[in-house]
Amino acid sequence: MRTIFRDDHVSFRDQVERFIDNEILPNYATWEREGITPKLLWRKAGESGLLNCALPAPYGQGGDFGHAAVVIEALARTNCLGIGFSIHSDMVAPYVWHFGSGAQKDRWLPRMATGELIGAIAMTEPGAGSDLKAIRTHARRDGDDYVLNGQKTFITNGVNADVIVVLASTAPDLGARGLSLFVLEDGMAGLAKGPPLAKIGQHCQDTCELFFDDVRVPADHLLGEENAAFEYVRRELAQERLAIALRAAASLEGVIHVGTGYVAQRKAFGRRVLDYQNTRFKLADALAKSTMLRVFLDDCLARHLAGELDAVTAAMAKLNATELQGTVLDDLLQLYGGYGYMAEYGIGRAWADARALRIFGGTSEILREIIGKSL
Repeated sequence: MRTIFRDDHVSFRDQVERFIDNEILPNYATWEREGITPKLLWRKAGESGLLNCALPAPYGQGGDFGHAAVVIEALARTNCLGIGFSIHSDMVAPYVWHFGSGAQKDRWLPRMATGELIGAIAMTEPGAGSDLKAIRTHARRDGDDYVLNGQKTFITNGVNADVIVVLASTAPDLGARGLSLFVLEDGMAGLAKGPPLAKIGQHCQDTCELFFDDVRVPADHLLGEENAAFEYVRRELAQERLAIALRAAASLEGVIHVGTGYVAQRKAFGRRVLDYQNTRFKLADALAKSTMLRVFLDDCLARHLAGELDAVTAAMAKLNATELQGTVLDDLLQLYGGYGYMAEYGIGRAWADARALRIFGGTSEILREIIGKSL
């Protein structure tokens, strides 16, 4: 029994699961083929209280990160990793909430909570991922505006995005210490979106490039203080990495459950695949390791709810969860035989969707560096 969730979290889970059953699962395969999630889904999610769960009303649903974790886990457990709610609610909205002015919060957050506005965050560039010193997108002050130029890539929710938090250099001589955050709105002159990028997984999660050509960004769209974004990003990474770890763990649990049912009815050489010792050992290892991971992540979640989750522990959470997910999913796909490689089977989609989790939010190599430097 998990003790991390209160009664209100448990009742909220029932609400989230009904939403997924009614609004997402019947349509998910269509969205995968189309390469995008319809904006109408976001409106429905807002009406059902699934967006900005951890922010107070009217900026969110008045809950805490436990409610956000319920949404993250429910989507992942049902093999819906391509739905970009967590990027919107647990990464974009917190930047506005923690570092925005009162006017900025009033302008964007209530409509993000209702799904009227969809949020994206633009940090990665073609030549800069985890290395913030390599950021080339730049903004210079010009009167009452900043003039923004550059390019971003791999932007989740990018095609649908109405509100985009952009990381740009405002003092190139300072390197990573000369970065600032800006909030751009869709339709600004000079802001262009590329076509959806063709990915190996998470097809319904619209991902694209963004191009900035002399975009005039009003000075009141600067988020927080100029040249302070390095610290802002560092402060938000613990929650971001915990959210990714929770996705990985719940995805793993869901696939173990479904996979056990599959091998219990699938036969090979006159016997159920489950009756072979190799199958039972693979599933036993998967269950044992995922159970141990769950205990650790629930402790991380408890620390985060208490405001005590540190950067190193968050790095451990993401590293352990995503690496274990990748290994176990590969083993479970093998148990399906040729059917595991078919797109119509959930295990194949889960396997392909999961691969990105070891890359974004800090690659496994970066996480090992963070943990190693703490020794």
